[in-house]
Amino acid sequence: MNYFQLLSELAKRLDNEDIPYQFVESTSLWIQGVELDPLNEVFLEVQWDVLEKIYALFPYESISELKRNQVFASYQAKYNGYTLYFQCFFNTTIRTNPYRVEIVKDNTSFWCISFYHYLYNGNHAVETRLISEFLKKQQQAMTIHNEEAWNQHNYEALLNRHGDPAVVAEKVKQNPSWRLHPFYKYFSHLSGKKVMHVMGSNGIKGVALSLLGAQVTIVDFSKENQAFAREVASAAKVSLDYIVSDILSLHIEEHKEKYDYVLMELGVLHYFIDLFPLAEIISNLLRKDGKFILHEFHPISTKLITSSGKKHKVTGNYFDPALFKREVAFSKHMPQEINEGTEEVLQRKWTLGELITTIGQSGMLIEVLEEEPNHKIHDIGLPKTFTLVARKI
Repeated sequence: MNYFQLLSELAKRLDNEDIPYQFVESTSLWIQGVELDPLNEVFLEVQWDVLEKIYALFPYESISELKRNQVFASYQAKYNGYTLYFQCFFNTTIRTNPYRVEIVKDNTSFWCISFYHYLYNGNHAVETRLISEFLKKQQQAMTIHNEEAWNQHNYEALLNRHGDPAVVAEKVKQNPSWRLHPFYKYFSHLSGKKVMHVMGSNGIKGVALSLLGAQVTIVDFSKENQAFAREVASAAKVSLDYIVSDILSLHIEEHKEKYDYVLMELGVLHYFIDLFPLAEIISNLLRKDGKFILHEFHPISTKLITSSGKKHKVTGNYFDPALFKREVAFSKHMPQEINEGTEEVLQRKWTLGELITTIGQSGMLIEVLEEEPNHKIHDIGLPKTFTLVARKI
């Protein structure tokens, strides 16, 4: 019996007995694809009130005594040549664990603790390194996939949404600071300041910053975004340095500690499946006392609540760490016949806790977290966006 067969047997038997469980530690990481040395141990956590039931569930080759204290109970057993470690935590409900995820392999369901738990909770040095390596490979594949989606029909979508670049430029020139609402107040004395706009998209915000006196560099992986941005900048008679690159692939040494501000805004964080490498790059881009300004959709509105007129429903899981597919953002500005051939993009939606934890561990001091309300009359009381400001220390 190999390791996968063993886990399949355990999962199916526990499901048949309706026993809530989750694979944890190295077992959960292996199931989720993290590269580990060959395993001969299984780590399982079960519902506390059924631990004694599974104590007699399998034909163990040998089994230890059940040990318990006021917090948890555990035992270990030998089964088909493997060592099984069972544990439970008293008065803890397995099925409500926010990082519990279902992984399906070869038509078998496995309940596991997501690897994100080990990144954001506690000190797991070995696991963190292995997970980071795994996520780096996943991010590279995901970026290639997303880059393909954002380089087909995007320029046409920009024209459909915003109009001719020359007309856009005139509108931006009339009131550039308005284009930076509501986070403009966190910039000070932009004249001569160096600003990098990460994933700066169509360049409209970058042109506004340039009109206000900043020296602007945009990093974005869409050539079609670049083409539109350069036309808007040319019509506005300002300069933009536009680098077509994934931010994680940027030659950081050429930009290290060069910028007074790094800006990211609206619908960008979900393109990263590990925030730590992104935060490290942003910190490296900033000069001492430089500021990172992030304006994003609030996770309450993107992960939890669905709104339709006066009705609001909790349809999501705020803590869900899963990756998911959705249509590329510009698809709503394209004809249906073109959308049918448009690639989907992969995304990971983050909680505020995960974001703040990452920024707080990356050499930046969080100075502001402003949660901004939804201004629709039926959505009073619900957060729509937030602005986070962190200073390089």
